[in-house]
Amino acid sequence: MAPELQQVWALLEAVTDPEIPVVSIRELGILRDIRSRDGELEVVITPTYSGCPAMGQIEDDVRAALQAHGLAARVVTQLAPAWTTDWMTESARTRLREYGIAPPHTLAASNVIRFATKSVAQHALPAVACPRCGSENTTETSHFGSTACKALYRCLDCMEPFDLFKPH
Repeated sequence: MAPELQQVWALLEAVTDPEIPVVSIRELGILRDIRSRDGELEVVITPTYSGCPAMGQIEDDVRAALQAHGLAARVVTQLAPAWTTDWMTESARTRLREYGIAPPHTLAASNVIRFATKSVAQHALPAVACPRCGSENTTETSHFGSTACKALYRCLDCMEPFDLFKPH
């Protein structure tokens, strides 16, 4: 990788997700690529889900971070391949947990389509550990949390509510 592209990756490491400010867009896997095309810098980002309202802010934050260092870039939103929680770094998962959001389980080994009743499919899912006390005695209270990419859970031991970053 060219030294100037390495510098841009390093600069963009400081750009955090607007909805989860403890995690960078690179750690989340939203920052997909940085390349030079015909002398123009191009930054490729992928939304965590189609219609993510934070994408406009992320584009603005990427441009602002680069402009602060005298750089300009075209920001490209790439939808395919679709973003997956498997693109998150271990650091992002740790920071989510420390922030009070249960990180998603890894999906790579379970990308197999299964046909089963809802109750059977629910029992096949791994337990969600409470990010506050670590208990796996938790329950989903709403499939829709503070943002569309999260579900709302409650720990039945410490009784605290928390978000789960939905695996997908």
